[in-house]
Amino acid sequence: MAENNNNYDANKIKVLEGLEAVRKRPGMYIGSTGVKGLHHLVYEVVDNSVDEALAGFCKNITVEINKGETITVTDDGRGIPTDMNDKYQKSGVEIALTMLHAGGKFGDGGYKVSGGLHGVGVSVVNALSEETEVEVYQNGKIHRQKYQRGDAVTPLEVVGKTKKRGTRVYFKPDDQIFSELIFDYDTLRHRIRELAFLNKGLNITLIDHRGEEKKEESFMYEGGIVSFAEFVNKNKEKIMDDVIYFEKEGDVCLVEVAIQYTSVFSENIYSFANNINTVEGGMHLNGFKTALTRSVNAYARKYNFLKENEENLTGDDIREGITAIISVKLGNPEFEGQTKTKLGNPEVRGYVDTVVGENISAYLEEHPSSAKVIVEKALTANRARKAARKAKDLIRRKSVLESTALPGKLSDCREKDPAKSEIYIVEGDSAGGSAKNGRDSQNQAILPLRGKILNVEKARLDRVLTADTIRSMITAFGTGIGEEFDIEKARYHKIIIMTDADVDGAHIRTLLLTFFYRYMRGLLEAGYIYIAQPPLYKLEKNKKVMYLYSDEELNAKLDEIGRDRIDVQRYKGLGEMNGDQLWDTTMNPENRTLLQVNIDDAVYANELFTILMGDQVQPRKDFITQNAHTVQNLDI
Repeated sequence: MAENNNNYDANKIKVLEGLEAVRKRPGMYIGSTGVKGLHHLVYEVVDNSVDEALAGFCKNITVEINKGETITVTDDGRGIPTDMNDKYQKSGVEIALTMLHAGGKFGDGGYKVSGGLHGVGVSVVNALSEETEVEVYQNGKIHRQKYQRGDAVTPLEVVGKTKKRGTRVYFKPDDQIFSELIFDYDTLRHRIRELAFLNKGLNITLIDHRGEEKKEESFMYEGGIVSFAEFVNKNKEKIMDDVIYFEKEGDVCLVEVAIQYTSVFSENIYSFANNINTVEGGMHLNGFKTALTRSVNAYARKYNFLKENEENLTGDDIREGITAIISVKLGNPEFEGQTKTKLGNPEVRGYVDTVVGENISAYLEEHPSSAKVIVEKALTANRARKAARKAKDLIRRKSVLESTALPGKLSDCREKDPAKSEIYIVEGDSAGGSAKNGRDSQNQAILPLRGKILNVEKARLDRVLTADTIRSMITAFGTGIGEEFDIEKARYHKIIIMTDADVDGAHIRTLLLTFFYRYMRGLLEAGYIYIAQPPLYKLEKNKKVMYLYSDEELNAKLDEIGRDRIDVQRYKGLGEMNGDQLWDTTMNPENRTLLQVNIDDAVYANELFTILMGDQVQPRKDFITQNAHTVQNLDI
């Protein structure tokens, strides 16, 4: 959607309001002042460069993590306007860096399509940085201006000559704002790779200068979202060789869709609007689903896969095993909520519905062998769904207050407010007994599980629902499962996985997380899933007892207090601890350490679960080989 209009100057930048509130309430603008917000600063600056690419003026972006946890983002776009804005009598650079809602994304003539935080991006980054420096390469000159905590401390001045064009933004996040100032390479890598997939032909390079050796990777995909779908499916068994791809640009928006079916039982659909991951979906996703369901059913009836007396395939049947990327780019996106996770433009739904319907119908007609595979997989899923419906009827609770519907192994808490209630998922009756004896029964429930749960990555929903351990969890949590999942019905706002600190415990934890990710993802998205951190060692000297959580902690403590006349006990399982010990170390809110599980990067999470729990053995071997050096505790 390139707009060949070079008439982009300071007068195209319009200002909506001031910058005052950003430092007082940073969470309103970047989500949090923790790790997530810190990385969001980088995304906002990169998004500005990507907007230049969308406008057709940028081909290369470089993101550098410097020593001292500073960031430099450089692009070869047109450069932020350096001339004076007539109304504000400031340069375009200073307006963009110091005024909230200032940018070429408002009104006409700047950008036809853009992402970012409704234009607040670079000014918010400036406001939340201890220092910022901008260089603009324009008309053979290097323009530079410096800022401190949002305020300009030097004028915009010409400091040299250049043959380059573009913008370089350097910033150092403010330690008065952020609780943690360490950038994670992999977190940035995943987002940068995603942006490269969504903008075919755009080259984005990530460089990390912090180690002894520079780490550098470049991401550029001429295949765009086709390459994205292939990447998502690289460790899955494909049931069709090609990726269905089509794009169409109209007055409403540009639509791009890539689809490929695999043998797995889950669906993986990723939707984007102007490069923003719309994790809550929206109108574009609704239009896609409606058209896909209608088109496949029409084909199945036309060629007698479905008989006259048979009901239509459901959307869930048809989407089993699908990997789909839906990307729309439009001039005036309406995002619901501050974090822009749901697209609200009603006109997009109809347009996407039409485009997808036409192209899917044409593909099925032109590729009968692939069409047969898709329809037959949906028919198999349909039969499994009917079996699953019967299994659901056995575990569905008529009311969250009916204690008779709760699983027999559950020791529930007395608290009825879900926000104050938590449940511990423990392995086995022995650990369950210790946990029951040690808990605070007012607000802590205990659910022991017998053995390892089913690997849901290799099973359909009908089989999942016949597994006793899974049925117990579904009933205890109260939310339902799959398309019936309702986060508002959750009986606990903390679901804590408490397994042994060994290989078996780690395996059970992974199985549980796989189940939550595939069938109760809303619990992860709401931040309700936690992992307990039980101690590995009990150390006793001179009648003083200490609990230690890693080999490093043990060795450090032994070096500190000496190694004579010390009794060290290595816990092999939670069942070895009595109730008081488990309470003191792992369950007491005043002492315990809980790790909250989140899925900020759904593509990476999906890839990891597929590697660890899927059918393909070689990717799992490769993962173990590549990551063996990071293992801290391995019981042989």
